[in-house]
Amino acid sequence: MRLFLLALAACAVAGPLTPPPASAAAQVPSSGLLGAMSGDVIPHRCPIPRIEPGSVASLKAFHRAMAACADGFWAARFAASGLAYTPPSVSVTTGRDSVCGTIAGSGAQYCPEQSTIVIRITKSDLRDPFRMNIAHSVAHEWGHHVQHLIGVLDAQAALYAPASAKARKLLSHRLEMQAECFAGVFYSATLKSIRPGISWRDWVAAVRRADESDIHGKPRNLAWWQDRGYRGGTTGFCNTWTATTNRVT
Repeated sequence: MRLFLLALAACAVAGPLTPPPASAAAQVPSSGLLGAMSGDVIPHRCPIPRIEPGSVASLKAFHRAMAACADGFWAARFAASGLAYTPPSVSVTTGRDSVCGTIAGSGAQYCPEQSTIVIRITKSDLRDPFRMNIAHSVAHEWGHHVQHLIGVLDAQAALYAPASAKARKLLSHRLEMQAECFAGVFYSATLKSIRPGISWRDWVAAVRRADESDIHGKPRNLAWWQDRGYRGGTTGFCNTWTATTNRVT
């Protein structure tokens, strides 16, 4: 999902999901990573390079550095929880095709069957390479990879098939907002390394002002979950599956 200072774009994953609140929520994994992580935030330092406007090579280097940062952060979190971790593949392209189909709009996407994050560099990225907006492509899509590893994507897919159109939309919102919260957890330890060029308060305010998306839900709730992950610093704050409907619409 390419975010916020411009617009919300579609984030492609296989089969959106959402449990009808009480009964289905129990089917979505909430143990392991979601339950085991607690304690103080430990800063995670990464060498993230500057971006040269107009340079595809520079943007690719930035995304690769962000990917290495996310990989190191989440590998450590999984290890601390006694869970197996495998990194995704990362593909950075200027085209619209990916290993799991066409990249929608100006977005990035996660391909679960291939365990691949695909990021599209756009002309607007080249003209105005705002660091935090670009960094969020990696942070959010890595959140989907975490969901894949802990079984959330499979649980979502099982719930999605028999669900009504209304329930499917809510499932999609719960999925995307959890990925936003996971991105916030990542930022809680890495924001200084990213050097975002914007204060956290202003960033969250910008998220709130983004265009609304059927797939992702209301920007104010996306901002709330991202901020919750950032301020909480652990994935235990990110169980969107038991949240009230008004927090995930």
